[in-house]
Amino acid sequence: MLTGRILVVEDDPTFRGLLAAILEDAGHEVVQACDGGAGLSWLQQGSFDLVVTDLKMPNMGGIELFRASRADPSAPPFVLLTAFGTVEEAVTALKEGVSDFLTKPLKDPASLRILVQRLLDQYRRERRLAAFDEADLVGLPPLEILFAGQAMQEVRRLAGDVAVTEATVLIGGESGTGKELLSRYLHLTSQRKSGPFVAINCAAIPENLIESELFGHERGAFTGASAARQGKFELASGGTILLDEIGEMPLAMQAKLLRVLQERRFERVGGTKEIRANVRVLAATNRDLGKEAAAGRFREDLYYRLNVFPIHLPSLRDRRDGLDDLADFFVRLHARSMGKKLSGIANPAMKALRSYGWPGNIRELQNVIERAVILARGEVTEAELPDGIRSARNGAPGPEVGILKEAERDAIVAALKSTGGNRRLAADRLGISRRTLQYRLKEYGLVGEDDAE
Repeated sequence: MLTGRILVVEDDPTFRGLLAAILEDAGHEVVQACDGGAGLSWLQQGSFDLVVTDLKMPNMGGIELFRASRADPSAPPFVLLTAFGTVEEAVTALKEGVSDFLTKPLKDPASLRILVQRLLDQYRRERRLAAFDEADLVGLPPLEILFAGQAMQEVRRLAGDVAVTEATVLIGGESGTGKELLSRYLHLTSQRKSGPFVAINCAAIPENLIESELFGHERGAFTGASAARQGKFELASGGTILLDEIGEMPLAMQAKLLRVLQERRFERVGGTKEIRANVRVLAATNRDLGKEAAAGRFREDLYYRLNVFPIHLPSLRDRRDGLDDLADFFVRLHARSMGKKLSGIANPAMKALRSYGWPGNIRELQNVIERAVILARGEVTEAELPDGIRSARNGAPGPEVGILKEAERDAIVAALKSTGGNRRLAADRLGISRRTLQYRLKEYGLVGEDDAE
């Protein structure tokens, strides 16, 4: 799998070919340019994740190419290749925004591979956060965060299959697992994305008002109805309606909802005019509606009508391999909103987060991280975490936990051995992110704290 598209700019064809071969062996797509002018032409006509360029070249050198590239706000990061005699110039270029430099001849191929991978990871993280600016306007985090963790890949596949249809989707999962976010994703990737997305929490509305909330009412329909009012189904016309906590809906209201789902028409409370329900219906619940229906607490016919395409969201306990990325994202998100500069989460704090059970799932994680960011200075440490999370880390693991940890360590060692120490390939083989692998390497003492990669 390609991991990056890299532009190599070097006037020495032999050295240029060597650089390209090293990077291609690491799985990258490489485009070669023989000088700065050709490199600039490639940058103007294509998209790259990284530029590796010689510092000294005829006509246009590496620094001049870097400066010219800055006209594009989405320009990729730069690595300068410099002889020992020009290291001072390269250091000066770092102050202008060049990401890093390497001296040539290269000490070994690994020095180039490691630096390139680090910068690519950093660049993608920055682009992901930049993408959040746009996604946040519609209430969505970047997809890498929304579907973080191996257990979410099946959810992503199912969501991709059903999003473009008109099928009713029943989203299940514990409270705090992101059911409304998945609903917004389904809406924004559907043919109804230009229409409204309207969510209603069935558990938060008094029983005597829920029909009016859903279908609206006419003036004088009941005491206090001084004017006609549209309901959520009308407001969602042409778009999507989410019936959140559908398991809390009263049985009498369930019968009326079933009729609307079957006939796609409804009437306002106190009205006689039929209104077409031009909406796609999504429903979400933290209950097992099949069991609720069997127990007579939920209408069986409505359950079957809603359960056309079920999607179950795993708990955070079942997607721990995504916890590192989620926590890192929330730190950056809240630090950004508060105008704070934090480097991330200290390793002991991350260990504590991994040890905790997260009964409140992702919602609880986000709240914990927000509190920690408020208190943090420089980075999030254990001191900023609640007592319950710190004590979870300090508690002695049971024998089952020890066995699992040992098995995980052995799996990581085996994956690294089979990939010749290539951490990207090892992470892919293990089904975890490279960030998670890095944390695990430190946790199991397989890498030093100061080892960059």
